[in-house]
Amino acid sequence: MSRQRVVLSLISFLLSFISFSQVTTEVDTTKIRIGEQINYKIKVEADSTVLVVFPEGQTFTPLEAVEALKIDTTKKDSKFKLSRIYKLTQFDSGSYTIPRQKIIIGEKPFYTDSLRVDVGTVEVDTTKQKLYDIKPIIEVEKSSSNWWIWLLVILAALALIGFLLWWFVWREKPLTEEEEIALLPPYDRAKLALKKLDNSQYLIRSEVKEYYSELTMIIRKYLDEKVYERSLESTTDELINRLQLLKEGNQFPFSKETLHNLETILKRADLVKFAKSAPDTALIEMDRATIEKEIESVKAVLPEPTEEEKLLDQQYKEAQERKKKRTKVIITVASLVLLLVATYVGFGLKYGFKYVNDTILRDESKELLEGEWIKSAYGYPPVYIETPEVLKRVQDTLSDESKDKIKQRVFVFDDAEHLDIKIITDEVDGGEQGQEDIQRRVVQSIEKIIEEWETKNVQNIITKDDQFITPNNVEGSKTHGTADFPIKGSDETFEGEYAIFSFATKEGMIAHVTLVWAKEDSYAVDIAERIMNSIEMKSDEQANAEQESQN
Repeated sequence: MSRQRVVLSLISFLLSFISFSQVTTEVDTTKIRIGEQINYKIKVEADSTVLVVFPEGQTFTPLEAVEALKIDTTKKDSKFKLSRIYKLTQFDSGSYTIPRQKIIIGEKPFYTDSLRVDVGTVEVDTTKQKLYDIKPIIEVEKSSSNWWIWLLVILAALALIGFLLWWFVWREKPLTEEEEIALLPPYDRAKLALKKLDNSQYLIRSEVKEYYSELTMIIRKYLDEKVYERSLESTTDELINRLQLLKEGNQFPFSKETLHNLETILKRADLVKFAKSAPDTALIEMDRATIEKEIESVKAVLPEPTEEEKLLDQQYKEAQERKKKRTKVIITVASLVLLLVATYVGFGLKYGFKYVNDTILRDESKELLEGEWIKSAYGYPPVYIETPEVLKRVQDTLSDESKDKIKQRVFVFDDAEHLDIKIITDEVDGGEQGQEDIQRRVVQSIEKIIEEWETKNVQNIITKDDQFITPNNVEGSKTHGTADFPIKGSDETFEGEYAIFSFATKEGMIAHVTLVWAKEDSYAVDIAERIMNSIEMKSDEQANAEQESQN
């Protein structure tokens, strides 16, 4: 009787445990089209004192977990009813099996049943649906920056330089009194000079020498321009003899009175200047009137200019205008060149001439370094990294046999001459693996990368292995060294450095970050350093902690 009671008690206990720990699953559909999502729901009924752990990460391979919603908890009596929805999808058509999922209740694992899902292509009825060409790639406007401030500063500087050149070089400036007088004909200039002499204070201050110097200079200038071009430097006798010869040669029909008056006044002026003679005021005024009279007499005997002389005079004026304009152009160009040289030297002294030269020549590596960087996550397990440009996803190179077991994602940046970035993530179907197997696969992956380089004519590869810890304290390995890498589109090579950062999870998922940069390119070195400092992974503990914080 007692034995039967023990058996009944044991059966009752087991039935009670089973009733308190039940795991069921449900899906909203088992047939989807490419890209559509399945709501995969796991429901657990357990005692309120028991800890329940749901699946985390990509455990639904070959389907991809897009999102895991928060755990929904309801309480009934002493039981907890927990449920969690996973949104799954697949981008390739075919029939797939969702593997059994492990749920830990207390310390005991429970497994769900596997589930078959059919993913079909999207059928298009071309008789009803029009087909259109692929739309061209469009540029996406980058986030706003302070470039417009620099643009305003440059425009303001150019406007200031243009204003200064216009004001001091190209502007039509008002003529000074001397310039206006210089534009007058010789006769008008002589008459104007006599009026100024009348208004002078020479005679009032008894400055007879200065008065006669001005008076004779007026007649000499007039004769120099209209009669004899050496009148200014000739002595009185030389000038009178030349005028006499011109009269005798019938070039200028001067009267005897004109020649006599000019000789008399010029000799009297010589006596005043060199012998300190002092004529009285009446004689001085008479000499002034005589000079004005003889200017009129000379003007009267001057021949009219011929058409050829007028043409030559016009050509001379045009040549002078061209010369003036050419001078302005030379001054403008010289000013701009001087400004550019001064700006170049100034920036060169402050920032270094190499930096200035690379800025002017738009060095590719420098533009990448100083451009707008992008931080993003790539592949699974996700690799968080900051790069000058978004990495492009490319087709993996796995064989058909490997594709059944490994899901590989490859992202690259290879648009620069001296910089290559590549991220490879491998997700292996088969659950947890031994640490030795994982480490062996990591080593094989690194060897495969180096072998691929050798097939692409990378030479003199030197390799060194070190430990690497990300800024968020995730441990990985670093394979680095130097090699001679071929320049794209050329038979030449450049001396480069490389680094391969490798990470692995307990589930056997592997990620590689490969960097290659030119050793002599200082900008590429800075880019590589910045990228290496930005690499982050999430350890299993960090991922679980993040998930628990979300719950």
